[in-house]
Amino acid sequence: MTQAGNKQVVFTLTAQCRDCYRCLRVCPVKAIRMRAGQAYVDPERCIACGTCIRECPQKAKTFRSDIDEAKKILECGGKIAVSIAPSYVTVYNEWQLKRLPSALRKLGFSYIGHTSVGAYHLACSSVSFIKDKGTDEIYISTACPAVVNYVERYAPDMVKKLIPLVSPMVAHGRILKEKLGVDTKVIFVGPCVAKKTELETAKNAEAVDLVLTFKELNEMFRMYGVDLARCEESDFDESPAGVAQLYPLSGGMLKTAGFDTDFLNLNVLAVTGFDNLKQALGVHVPKGKNGCFVEPLFCPEGCINGPGIDNDKNVFERKRDIVEFAREHKSSIPSEHYADNLRYAGYNDKSGFDKEIIPEEEIIKVLERTGKADPKQQLNCGACGYSTCREKAIAVIRGMADPEICIPYMRRLAELRGDRILQQSPNGIVILDSNLNIIGMNPAFMKFFVCSNSILGRNISYLMDPSAFEKLAEGTVDNLDMALTFPTYSLVCHTLFYALREEKQFVGIFVDITNLRSSEEKLEQIKLQTIMQAKELLEHQMKTAQGIAKFLGETTARGEELIEKLMSLDDHDETKKK
Repeated sequence: MTQAGNKQVVFTLTAQCRDCYRCLRVCPVKAIRMRAGQAYVDPERCIACGTCIRECPQKAKTFRSDIDEAKKILECGGKIAVSIAPSYVTVYNEWQLKRLPSALRKLGFSYIGHTSVGAYHLACSSVSFIKDKGTDEIYISTACPAVVNYVERYAPDMVKKLIPLVSPMVAHGRILKEKLGVDTKVIFVGPCVAKKTELETAKNAEAVDLVLTFKELNEMFRMYGVDLARCEESDFDESPAGVAQLYPLSGGMLKTAGFDTDFLNLNVLAVTGFDNLKQALGVHVPKGKNGCFVEPLFCPEGCINGPGIDNDKNVFERKRDIVEFAREHKSSIPSEHYADNLRYAGYNDKSGFDKEIIPEEEIIKVLERTGKADPKQQLNCGACGYSTCREKAIAVIRGMADPEICIPYMRRLAELRGDRILQQSPNGIVILDSNLNIIGMNPAFMKFFVCSNSILGRNISYLMDPSAFEKLAEGTVDNLDMALTFPTYSLVCHTLFYALREEKQFVGIFVDITNLRSSEEKLEQIKLQTIMQAKELLEHQMKTAQGIAKFLGETTARGEELIEKLMSLDDHDETKKK
């Protein structure tokens, strides 16, 4: 299993990709490039939200594993701190949580910390920022890297609305290095795949050296033979930051910052999921009205539904775990002050792709190619993954999609091919409904039985004896294969009748063997004539032989009589001489 490069975070395992287009349909930014039925992740467009990883039924989408890099860091020794995201309480059971610090120390970590500490200080800094700027604008929290990636690539006009603060992960990394020393290595562990993209920025990489998901951490436990059940109970090296443990939930950041989170409060907005995010970014604040602070989390229901979570709990069970843990530690509040180290000015417009203008004639050509030149044929069904047929045509021109991924188009092609086969078949084909009325027939059938489309809807008995179809309708048999003669039409056919039970239809196929049967009858006549002629010849030969035999017999008898007479004459002469 090879990875798609060192930097690409989300990629396809091509051997497992099965031409289902599920990833394209669910990808919120259409970062999937289709080539010959294979789905590839375009790293320039991908925001690493992990939606395709979570949704792929074949498990063909995955994320870059950084376990080898983690092993290198741990094997080098020295000060190695781990920052555990608050959602860890949903991954491990109660008894496992008490043993987790010991298990991490067995891997080689020397300091076990809570990311919620960084989240708490970040929430405080957010409040200070908004107070300084005023509340007549829209401000967007930058805690979720997938949201930041989306805004930078697909909503560049909103980049200036991103609060210029780092994420909780980077905040905690900076705090740890300030506390433990800049030579300390920091590895973050959480449920998020997009966190890996944060390290592509140099300033973030200075704070955090590596990002692992909970799935990768559990894999490392297995690789190193670390069994939580055999580890002793121990504590983290720092306490969780109380209410900041709610950060993985929708509204958790607002709650930590002390905002009024009443759902009637129009000055705050907590959203999860892509559709809600898009609408939230489109909120317009009229002049003279108070602004709005938006806390968006890209994954539905928040970080507790991240693609790096490694258990089978549903999101409501995970939410319960988070809330109960936060309540137990609500009095635990960090005393240190690190607000001055959390500013960030690196959010930029990264929407440099798809800037070229696609000529209208090229779009029309693609639409014509798929039988959609007529606007009425542009169903905009979304089955291909694109919202409209026009959007999909543009994707085809840009090399992101294949024309054939249109399901209605492929269905029409299949129907046309099926109709062509039916129309051009030399065998007669008729289709009946449950009442044995004709609902379809091909040209060969109409030629055989001297009829036209005018008899559609009539019972098959109008053309032929329906007994074969009636047997099928009775349900005693599913198919019949026989030779039938139709004297009215001077037709002899090898026929096949079968039932389509689910469709409640019956099909008859008629193969014309009239000429073949005629040829067989002629051959049989020739055979009979030959035998009769042979018999006549034999009888003639026998009569001739008998006549010859009789003639020969009579001739022989006369010869014998003549010889006897000659001999008697000879005897008479001898007597006289004496």
